[in-house]
This record gives sequence, C-alpha cells and structure tokens, in this order.
Amino acid sequence: MTTLTTALPAGPEAPAILHRCRELVAPALAEAVGGMHPWMREMADYALGRGAAGGAPVAHSQGKGVRQALAVLGAEAAGGPAEAGVPAAVAVELVHTFSLLHDDIMDDDAMRRGRPALWKAYGTGPAVLAGDALFALAVQTLTTASASAPGAAGRLSAALGDLVRGQADDLLFAHRPWTGPEAVSVAEYEAMAEHKTGSLLGCALALGAQLAGAPQETVAVLDRTGRHLGVAFQIVDDLLGIWGDPAVTGKPVHGDLRQGKKTFPVLAALATPSGPALEGHLAARDDTAVVRAAALVEQAGGRSAALREARRHLTVAYGLLASVEPAPRPAADLRTLLSALGRRTI
Repeated sequence: MTTLTTALPAGPEAPAILHRCRELVAPALAEAVGGMHPWMREMADYALGRGAAGGAPVAHSQGKGVRQALAVLGAEAAGGPAEAGVPAAVAVELVHTFSLLHDDIMDDDAMRRGRPALWKAYGTGPAVLAGDALFALAVQTLTTASASAPGAAGRLSAALGDLVRGQADDLLFAHRPWTGPEAVSVAEYEAMAEHKTGSLLGCALALGAQLAGAPQETVAVLDRTGRHLGVAFQIVDDLLGIWGDPAVTGKPVHGDLRQGKKTFPVLAALATPSGPALEGHLAARDDTAVVRAAALVEQAGGRSAALREARRHLTVAYGLLASVEPAPRPAADLRTLLSALGRRTI
C-alpha cells in the first residue's frame, strides 16, 4: 500500500476522532432524512448504510464520515462548541452522498461499499431522483440552521458548482490523447482534483467554522486548507489505483491503468523522456501492457513525483491551518485527521 510514512507521522487517533464526530452528527442526520418522502427516505437509508433494499433496517458500512468530522472540527477550531458544526456536517454529508449516487451511474460502478450501488438496487431513474432529493435536503438543512451565518448556503452551492466542474473535467479527460498539444497537463489535473475532491472538504471545514461565528478571513483560510487536502487525497488515491493492495482498496491491482484514467503518476511519467514508450502500453490495456505500463511509470519517476506532490499539498494545508491559530485540541485533531487522510490509512 502506498503511504507517505517518510514525511508524515502516523495518526492512530484518527478512527476515534471520526467515531466521535459521527456519533455527534448521527441523530441530526437521521432526523433530517426522516422527513423525506417515504420512498426517498428508503433509498437515502440504503445509500447511507442504514437500510437494505426494500427498507428493512440493517447495519452496513456507513462510510468514514470524513466530511462530517471536518465540519465539527472546523466549528471547534474556531472556538465554538462541536454542536455548532452539526448542521454543516449534515449538509455536507447529504451532498457527498448525492454526489456518490450520481458518480456511480456516470462511472458505471455496480458496487458501493461491498454491496450493489443504489442504481443497481433501485434503478437509474430512482437513484437520480434520490440524489436530487438529498441535495435539496442539504440546502434546506443549512438554510434553516444558518440564520446567524449569512452566506452559508451560498458557500455550499458554490462548492457543489466546483464539484460538478471537477467531475465534468474528469469525464472529458478520458477523451483526450495521452501526448501532444491536446494532452491533459499536470496543472489541469490538479485543478480538476481541487474542484472534484477538495471543494467539499474545504466547504466542510469552512462551514463548521462559519456556523461557529468565525471571521470570514478564518473561514476562507480553512476552505483553502481543505482544498489542498483534497488534492493530496486524490493524488494518493491515484497511487492506490495503480499499486494499492486489492485486499485494502477493494479494487483490482492496476485498475486505473486498465481503465485508461489520466492520473497524476501517469501524467508525470508521460512528461519525461519515457513518455513515448509508455503511451503505447497505456493504449493497449491488456494484462501484459498494464504490468509494463506500471513499471514504466515507476521507472520514469511518476510514482515518486506523485508522493512529493501529495506531501507538498499536505504541507501547505498544515501551514494554512496553523495560520488561523485554532484552539489547541481541535488543532491537534485536525492535524491527525489531515495526516491520516493524506496517507489513506483510514
């Protein structure tokens, strides 16, 4: 498994931090979903891991709750109580779940967290509708709770706009050549990753702080912190998509190479003199070609370049966090969580 152990200390407390925040948010999340149309509620419970297809209660993986935790810690970092960040946590979790429902359809992914994706269990149309309902509920939840924090709902909407922009670029990258003037650049990739992954992480941190009454300057810095975390997270995800242990990732080894994804280590390797030789193997995508492509990417320095860039973004995130002088305990929790997320150890 690819890690950043040479630059980042382990954070064994991260699972406990996530658990604490999930437990705090769970009643409010259940209450929000409980007010949905019964069919939408059934699908939302399925997507959130709280129900089986058909509506029977079931204990299933509900995800790590990363965005929930960032919202709660954002409120605490701003000097407010953890509870101040709960409406933000509910809103970003609903938006995240909505995005996953639509992503699975766009990517033709049949499985999610070890069972059929919602669109496979209920159909494409119902899954699209459930996603729309979750987004509407997110906006409603935040609007109701943010009377004393004007602009909170607008921040969430702007983050969603960025997320959609990043997803659009990611889909369009698949149709662009590996090399030449129309090839995807590393800079374009990083902009995509910030929008697709970083926007909602930054929004979660910022909204928690905003609902706790933090100054706008602090809110803006926390937003940027989460965006840099998102880029690091996405780059390490790319490394796992090529060299990750299938027993840990749940995905086949070299999976991203078989799918022809424009990932950071591949783009970095293509920019070296080994690029022309690598391109032929990337286009073939058979078993022999993907094994050779993975080796060429590593030999060309793509893997090490990705690790360096992930570390760089995490270093920037740490610096931004320190600059707002957060309260000591939530600051330590945030550093632990950022480290674990950047290393993908949780």
